Amino acid sequence: MNCYFLDKVSWQHSQSLYHAAAHLQREALFILRPETPYICLGFHQDAEQEIDLDFARDNQIPVIRREVGGGAVYLDSGQLFYQLIIRADRPEIPANKTDFYRIYLQPVIDTYAEIGVEASFKPVNDIIVNNRKVSGNGAAEIEGMLVLVGNFILDFNYEMMSKSLRVPDEKFRDKVFKSLQENLSTVLRETGKQPSSKSIADSLIPRYESLLGPLPILTDLDDELLAEADLRFNEMYTDEWLFNNDRRRPDERKVKIREDVYVIQNMLKTPGGLMRVSAISDAGNLTDVHVSGDFFFYPAADLKRLEDSLSGVAEDKDAITSAIKEFYKKNSIESPGVQPADIAQAFAPASD
Repeated sequence: MNCYFLDKVSWQHSQSLYHAAAHLQREALFILRPETPYICLGFHQDAEQEIDLDFARDNQIPVIRREVGGGAVYLDSGQLFYQLIIRADRPEIPANKTDFYRIYLQPVIDTYAEIGVEASFKPVNDIIVNNRKVSGNGAAEIEGMLVLVGNFILDFNYEMMSKSLRVPDEKFRDKVFKSLQENLSTVLRETGKQPSSKSIADSLIPRYESLLGPLPILTDLDDELLAEADLRFNEMYTDEWLFNNDRRRPDERKVKIREDVYVIQNMLKTPGGLMRVSAISDAGNLTDVHVSGDFFFYPAADLKRLEDSLSGVAEDKDAITSAIKEFYKKNSIESPGVQPADIAQAFAPASD
């Protein structure tokens, strides 16, 4: 298993390299940052709902969807990424995703401490200091490989992040900007200085070696990895991939189409992230079910199967909860911070 310390790379490679390694079944640790800004969308999110695509296009900011859950984020060279790809069948890998985060984020937390930031782990997958997030993290399973991605937030452009998100009006955007400042911090903000990428890598790599064994450090990429990265990027940087989770609905939560037929749309904030749901209620039964958001769902591909399994289920919280619980049990589903009852509540709030 190799560690690729690359420092600045193209924005394309900052996303495509770890996808390539996973699809090649190659264990690796990448430490890098993008040369230029871009916006990255979580696997389960709806691009039209989450991103101000007009702003991105007008400002020539690329937008790409990753194969890892979580939320949309504005990324630039002020963030140093760590991207760990390991075999999912390693005997030491805990079955529970929260335990996986806790163990494999400890090297990051210890590195933060070394650079003067006394951070701590906050389930499901955040690293915080003074009750502010200083590192966002996500995990996915791709082709039998576990992928953990996260960042050291050295500095952050709060304004560009707030402008990148889709909001109902500018007054709301101002609230987003203020909330970002209040709830997200940086190494520069906490310590008054910004360490070099190399100093962080020199601290982080030995800590991962204590978990994974020796990590020879490479600064160049081989032809196989580069070719696969280009292939993955060419598949991901398309409208088809970006919008493959979008089903645009009216803004109202429940819109009557005809007698006994309604379009449902709702949002619910859960400990595991924001969830958006939509469906058609036909004579009291759900059809055309869709779930999106910045949560995590394992295995990720089974979210579509969960949607299909809810077709025909009564628009009733208990019935939906029961159906989701059965699906979770049958398919060994994990969704940290999101319970079957949460999903059911999104479709059938108690007030109904």
